[in-house]
Amino acid sequence: MNIKHYFKINIDTNRIYGLDILRAFAILFVVIGHGNVLLPKSIMTIVDWFLFDGVSIFFVLSGFLIGGLLIKILQNTHTITKNTLLNFWIRRWFRTLPNYFLTLFILLFLNLLFTEKFNPFHYWRYFIFSQNLYFSHPKFFYEAWSLAIEEWFYLLIPIALFCSIAIFKIKTKYSILLTVLGVLVLVTLFRYYRFLKAGLYIPDIYEWDLLFRKQVITRLDGLMYGFLGAYIQSYFKDLWIKRKLLFFILGIFIFVIIKTISFVPNNLYNCVFCFSLSSAATLLLLPYLSELKSGSGFLYRAISCVSLISYSMYLLNLSIVRFWIIDKIKWEYFSENAYLGYILKYGLYWVLVLGLSTIVYKYFEIPMTNLRDNINKKNA
Repeated sequence: MNIKHYFKINIDTNRIYGLDILRAFAILFVVIGHGNVLLPKSIMTIVDWFLFDGVSIFFVLSGFLIGGLLIKILQNTHTITKNTLLNFWIRRWFRTLPNYFLTLFILLFLNLLFTEKFNPFHYWRYFIFSQNLYFSHPKFFYEAWSLAIEEWFYLLIPIALFCSIAIFKIKTKYSILLTVLGVLVLVTLFRYYRFLKAGLYIPDIYEWDLLFRKQVITRLDGLMYGFLGAYIQSYFKDLWIKRKLLFFILGIFIFVIIKTISFVPNNLYNCVFCFSLSSAATLLLLPYLSELKSGSGFLYRAISCVSLISYSMYLLNLSIVRFWIIDKIKWEYFSENAYLGYILKYGLYWVLVLGLSTIVYKYFEIPMTNLRDNINKKNA
């Protein structure tokens, strides 16, 4: 049998191509950024000019999709119950947790085998996503910081809506808006408070990254920008569609402006507002892209496939592929030509990221999703 068969990915024709484009670009920004250190510094500097914050894009896209799902549930049921919450969480956890725990257990196993004095019990926080709740993310399993933020979003926002609608009897439309705006304002204000308290003493990008960029309490607003988009799409459809091209152009313009702003780790913009600006720019892209339903040809299939395996790519590219495979190889033994070494190293990085992610997606992620759907059918 042709080996391509084992890597072939089926694409659902009901997928929204525009959102696949956004997801594909987001993961490519992340993977290229993580692989940039494998390139010569001269090329690395050039490549960096074309990279944007892929994680912020992911946050907004995730908030848009999950927010839209919550809004549909609320519009259909006119309330939110304990069973609604439970069913929502089960569906999200079946979608996100299997891949995450697979990667986590692989990393724990590798460290047990090859890292001296490694104690897996020191990393219990990773099992409840509290490793970066309000403090710096550990060096172990770097990628997990953003997933922790998403998981807390899945947990807290439905609870907030439940309290607002079921307990305080606020109308659904206003409950959603109050929840979205409340989180946006509170998180931004907390970043400002932290900036006033510690911002001037941040010495470098590493400390800034840990203190502002990679904590649940400082980044939960990113997903709420997407939720705001889902709210506007649901309740102000005409505005969403009629101005979609204008919004798209404005979003691209803002992204270009972002790249021209010099990074200083201890100034007000980079500590407080840079995340908001990037999220707002992504939000402006959504009206146009969410209405781009389909495509065709090789580029369409390539983008759709990258979008489908994007979650596996995100979990595997850095800690497993780069740290545990690429960085462990003695590249100086392969070639005395430095540039040939760069080509081999960088090429293998991409082959492994795409290949392993495809395997995990096709033979683990899809079966887990099918298991979830089968359980839902039995319980229906």
